[in-house]
Amino acid sequence: MVAGGVGDGYGGYRAQLVETLQRKGVRDLAVLRAVGTVPRHLFVPESVRHRAYDDAALPIGSGQTISQPWVQARYLEAVGLTGRERVLEVGTGSGYQTALLALLVDSVFSVERIAGLAQAAKRALDAAGARNVTVLVGDGTLGWRPFAPYDAIFVAAASPHVPAPLVEQLAEGGRMVIPIGDRAAQTLMLVVRRGSDVHTTTIGDVRFVPLLGEFGFR
Repeated sequence: MVAGGVGDGYGGYRAQLVETLQRKGVRDLAVLRAVGTVPRHLFVPESVRHRAYDDAALPIGSGQTISQPWVQARYLEAVGLTGRERVLEVGTGSGYQTALLALLVDSVFSVERIAGLAQAAKRALDAAGARNVTVLVGDGTLGWRPFAPYDAIFVAAASPHVPAPLVEQLAEGGRMVIPIGDRAAQTLMLVVRRGSDVHTTTIGDVRFVPLLGEFGFR
């Protein structure tokens, strides 16, 4: 992963963002290192690039947003990644979280419903040097069966319930983070698969765009 290139002019901003996340309670050193490495400015439109390292959600087109870095850091921290995982990401979006995952796990398979966003994310991921990522255009609520089972699944949009295909594609002991609720407000949940049982833990209140698809919002 290339941190925007030596002397890219954004290193200080990345360091400030890491400090902000630490003040807000993020403790996972691997996650903080990833935030300090990934060039977030490559994943936002030119019109908002001056705000790339604000701890804020930003518009990326097609009615979608790049999530607040603190929320993404909480996502990643909640799963307790070891670096050896095969990961499914539902909702590539800008590709920024995908790039963070690329530094934190062995391989990332990411599904994006909107073709234009998927193409832009691929270009940004290439520019950032993420090589262990594969992006598919499709219905993320169906998962991506050819590469299952997954050690972890990250769902980057809100669903009215946990999509059954995603649970089926979790490995034994696999973890999933997903916002559950209505279109206005949701609760971030950690889902763990133990045999035929599924255990859920509440992480906190969040607000995401809706997860559209066969097993999400219509």
